[in-house]
Amino acid sequence: MERIEFTKEMKKDYTILIPDMAPIQFTLIKGVLEKYGYKIKILKNQGPSVVDEGLKNVHNDTCYPALLVIGQMIDALKSGNYDLNKVALMITQTGGGCRASNYIHLLRKALKKSGLGHIPVLSLNFSGLEKGNGIKITLPILKKAAIAILYGDLLMLLNNQSKAYEVNKGESNELLNYWLDKLAGEFRINRGFKNGEMEANFNEIVKSFDTIPKEYTQKVKVGIVGEIYVKFSGLGNNNLEEFLDNEDCEVMVPGLMGFIMYCVENGIIDYKLYGNGYLKSKVFDFVIDYVGRMENMIINIVKKSNFIPPSPFKHLKSLVKDVVGLGCKMGEGWLLPAEMVELIQQGYDNIICTQPFGCLPNHIVGKGVISNIKSIYPNANIVPIDYDPSATKVNQENRIKLMLSVAKEKLQSEGEVKETIAVEDLAVDKNLCLAHIK
Repeated sequence: MERIEFTKEMKKDYTILIPDMAPIQFTLIKGVLEKYGYKIKILKNQGPSVVDEGLKNVHNDTCYPALLVIGQMIDALKSGNYDLNKVALMITQTGGGCRASNYIHLLRKALKKSGLGHIPVLSLNFSGLEKGNGIKITLPILKKAAIAILYGDLLMLLNNQSKAYEVNKGESNELLNYWLDKLAGEFRINRGFKNGEMEANFNEIVKSFDTIPKEYTQKVKVGIVGEIYVKFSGLGNNNLEEFLDNEDCEVMVPGLMGFIMYCVENGIIDYKLYGNGYLKSKVFDFVIDYVGRMENMIINIVKKSNFIPPSPFKHLKSLVKDVVGLGCKMGEGWLLPAEMVELIQQGYDNIICTQPFGCLPNHIVGKGVISNIKSIYPNANIVPIDYDPSATKVNQENRIKLMLSVAKEKLQSEGEVKETIAVEDLAVDKNLCLAHIK
C-alpha cells in the first residue's frame, strides 16, 4: 500500500492526532513533543460512533484495541473539527509478537476506504519498523518522554489514593489538572528534566496531595491490570476507574513506566536465555539503571508521606519467580502476574484483569496464571473482564459488582473480628487494673 510521508515541511502547519490511551501520561508527553515544535492533539471523542467506525474499517478478528484506536481516528477526521489537508495521524508500533505493530497498515487501509488516503500516518516506534516518516525520535526526546511518564505515573498514583478519601469531593482531580498544566508548561520551555528540578517537583507534588483533607474509612481496595490499552483507556474499559470511584472503592493502577521497562527488560532476558543481542542488552542495562535511579527518587519521597509508594521495577520482576517464567513475554507476559502479586502484597487483593477481544497472549497469561496466584495467595479475589464490541457495559459492571460484593463481605467480617479483638483486649486490661487495685 502506498505510503504518504510526513515531511519535515509539514511539521510547521500540520496538527498530529494521537489516540488517547493513558490520559495523564499522554498529556505530559504532548508537552515534550510541543517543545520540539510538533502540534499535538490527544483525541477525546467517545461514544457509539467510534465503535461503529472501527467495525466498518477493521475486520472482525482483529483485537479490540485496534478497532477502537482506528475507529477513534476515523471518527475524529469525519467530525469536521480538523482541516483534512493539514492533519496527520500518529500511532505506536510495539514490535515483537503483538499485533499492534500492524495497526498502522490497518489504519492506512481504513483511510483509503474512507476517502482519506492522502492523510499521512506517522509511526512511533523504537525498533526500526517504519523509517523516513519525517519525525525524528532523538535521545533527548526519549529521555524527556521517559521523565514525563514518571511524572504521570506519580500523579496517577497519588490522585487515586487521595480522591478515595478526600473530604471535599473533586479536590484531588482539581490538583491533578493543576499539575498537568504546570508540568506541560514547564516541559515546553525545557524545564523539569534536570535531577534537581525533578526532585523539587516530586517533593512539591507529593506534599500538595498529602495536604488535601481526608477522612480515612474502610473501603474496598481494587487493582486494575491487563492489556496495556484497555487497562488505561477509559474508551477501552468503559470508564472502569470512574465506575469503581462511584462504587466507593480505592483504585490502584500500576504505572505505564512498568510496561516500558518490561519491554526493555525483555531485550536483556533474550540475551540471557538465547544469547541474542549482546550489545543491545548492554544498552538496555544502562536504561534500566538510569530509570531505576529516578524511580528510587520518587519512592523515597513518597515513603515520607501517607501514600503507598510504587515498587522498584527490579522488585516487581522478582515477584513472578513462583508464578511464571521470564521467558513468557508475549503481550503483557510475565508483567501481568507480577503486577497482580504486587497489588496483593500492597493490600489491593481485589483485582480486575481487563482482557480485550482478540488479544490471545493476554487471555492465555491473564486467565492462565490466576489459579496459580490464588494457590499462593488464597485471599486474592481476581476477576477477568472481557471487553469487545458485543460485550455490554451492564454485563461487565454486573460481574464487577459481584466481585465487589464478595470483597465487601470480607471487609465487614474483618471489621467484626477486629472489633471483637478490641473488646477482648479491653476486658483483659480492665481485669488487670482491678487485680492491681486489689
